[in-house]
Amino acid sequence: MPAYVLRYWESEFSLLRPKKNPAGQRLYRPRDLELILRIKTLLYDERLTLEGAKKRLVTGSRGGADPPDPGGGPDARSTVALRRVRERLEALRRLLAP
Repeated sequence: MPAYVLRYWESEFSLLRPKKNPAGQRLYRPRDLELILRIKTLLYDERLTLEGAKKRLVTGSRGGADPPDPGGGPDARSTVALRRVRERLEALRRLLAP
């Protein structure tokens, strides 16, 4: 992500508050990186507005999908992503069915 996008998201999402070193450089923790990826998914993949993404983050809702374990790594994220794709494909199939 470009730095200006991250700075804007910091101003919009109160949950995103990376630590800063004495020189003022931002230090992103793993929790911050997971949040950035979640925001990116909400805005770009799920095409939510900023307000919609804020609400989704505050409520912790994942659109019906179970959240991955907090310490869950790439496998947990992949499982959630695949579940989301499956739900979308099933919804499309229902729409196209006679």
